[in-house]
Amino acid sequence: MLNGRTTLRTAVVALAVAAMIAPACAAHADPTPEELQARIDQGNKEVELVVEQYNKVNGDLEATQAAITKLQADLLPLQASMQAARDDAATVAVNAYKTGGNLGTWSLMLGARSTDAFTDRVGTLRQISRSQQRDLAAYGTAKDAFDAEQRRLNDTLATQSQQKIELETRRKKIEGDIARLDELQRKAEAAAAAAKAKPKTTTTTANPGKPPAVSGSAGKAVSYAWAQLGKKYVWGAAGPNTFDCSGLTMMAWKAAGVSLPHNAAQQYQKVRHISRSQLAPGDLVFYNGLGHVGIYIGNNQIIHAPNSRTVVKVAPIDIDSLYGYGRPG
Repeated sequence: MLNGRTTLRTAVVALAVAAMIAPACAAHADPTPEELQARIDQGNKEVELVVEQYNKVNGDLEATQAAITKLQADLLPLQASMQAARDDAATVAVNAYKTGGNLGTWSLMLGARSTDAFTDRVGTLRQISRSQQRDLAAYGTAKDAFDAEQRRLNDTLATQSQQKIELETRRKKIEGDIARLDELQRKAEAAAAAAKAKPKTTTTTANPGKPPAVSGSAGKAVSYAWAQLGKKYVWGAAGPNTFDCSGLTMMAWKAAGVSLPHNAAQQYQKVRHISRSQLAPGDLVFYNGLGHVGIYIGNNQIIHAPNSRTVVKVAPIDIDSLYGYGRPG
């Protein structure tokens, strides 16, 4: 009896251990090629969003640098105007001194060490004519404008510095994410080969022939995109030999004389929104919460630059979760 109970207890314990071990082993089993590909696809979507954020910051930074250049150019005539006004004020002071103005007052004025002090002291003199007072007022206005522009320039520089920090942080994140996806791709291919299964390929798509016959500006954009088929994807690139998704669509429409930002979300904001039934070659198709964009070429197909493990290629329009459609120009 005792031996029977002991045996029963031992059997129950063995079954419990087996039950715990079985799922643990399953949980640590190598993922299938399909599971790895699902991880890669999800990772691609996440990286696309970060890449497009990077592109936006980079575009903002270029705009800031252009604004700084313009401000510096605008300051040159303002500086010349300020100097001319100051010279006029000095002439007024000297002439008044020569004609017998109050020596002590003019000495104080001419001894001013700053332009502010100089103007304040000149303003106390009653001997100056109205025209001369207008010249001095113009000088004060010019100096105020100069100071305001200088403050704006300093603020812009501070913003630019912050953008550079954000840009570097995003660059490192993108590079790390892409490296992890590349490693997953290698594992997926190895797993597929071991299972003698055909993996979901991301190899080069050959140029399928002549581009579709499309007229007008849209035709120029489609022809440009078609000519890039087979070129490598590189994030942040906009040609001539490598592209990311929004870099490709930006350059395609630039060839047609239309300016677009290097960012999918900003492109969507700039184009005229249309429905799927209105799609025509040259229109842009947006995906993944505005993390991806391609150019429509007709027959339910797009040309796009997918990810770092492949190239610019033709793909079905429903290749990813659709967000919307837009027509540049």
